[in-house]
Amino acid sequence: MHVAGIRPQPTKQALGVVVLLKKVATLGFALFAICASGSSAYAQGTPDPATPPAPEKEAWKAPFGGNFTAGFAFLNDYSYRGISQTQRQVAVQVGVGYETPTVSEALPLSAYVGAWGSNVNFPDTGTVAEIDLLAGFKLKTMQDKLTFDLGYIRYNYLGAPSDLFFDFNEFGLVVGYDFGVAELSAAVRYSPNFFANSGIAWYKWAQVTVPLPFIKVNENVAFKVFGNIGNQYVERFTNYGIPNDNYWDWQAGVVVNVYGFDLSAAYTGTNLSVQDCLGTQNCASRVIIGISKAF
Repeated sequence: MHVAGIRPQPTKQALGVVVLLKKVATLGFALFAICASGSSAYAQGTPDPATPPAPEKEAWKAPFGGNFTAGFAFLNDYSYRGISQTQRQVAVQVGVGYETPTVSEALPLSAYVGAWGSNVNFPDTGTVAEIDLLAGFKLKTMQDKLTFDLGYIRYNYLGAPSDLFFDFNEFGLVVGYDFGVAELSAAVRYSPNFFANSGIAWYKWAQVTVPLPFIKVNENVAFKVFGNIGNQYVERFTNYGIPNDNYWDWQAGVVVNVYGFDLSAAYTGTNLSVQDCLGTQNCASRVIIGISKAF
């Protein structure tokens, strides 16, 4: 069921699965449940695992001067670009990553590789999990305030019959700038042949994240709010399971970091109706809550 979550199950219509990712400012690769490379890894279930963020204080030292990162998330739903991949049921997600040191002070360019996984539920297909493999390059300038992330993701669906053509490749560019009072991120992603053999696909996405330092509990608790909007274009949209060649998705939520754990709640939805979503509630507006932790 990809259709971004609708991912149409392989029914008689074609079938149509994040990310947000981003460099979660303090969530390492963390589960990629992050909004596609954007700003922070939120346990709200919109993976787009694209970019293991620059390791922060919790990074593990790795060979060649690099850093390992890892994370997990437990959510009440796995939403991919607004569409549930688990039939609006619980999702458990884990991720691991490695990032090299930068080339030099003059050239703050690093490379990364990683893997991310989640359970999925595409009825009558035998699919049990999504495993994503990622790699890319990250450039950080202006004292790390301006970031560029050029990455590749290979989506793999364990247990899915090969003739359903669920597996696909995606390339993406994410740009972000931290203004201090807010962090802005935008991304464009391209797939030469999207989920379920649905042809060329483009996803455009933008996000704003705002920390709330004036809400004080103690030094181990921090609050932030975020919002994002995206547009998914699919060439052979009937294969993907949607009625038109594009749709919109959005999210608005809050993240509370409590002693190293991120607790999040996000209201997410799409402009797809129940009828547009193969008669399911997988594209309907809903609240996704979760807890995540980066190591």
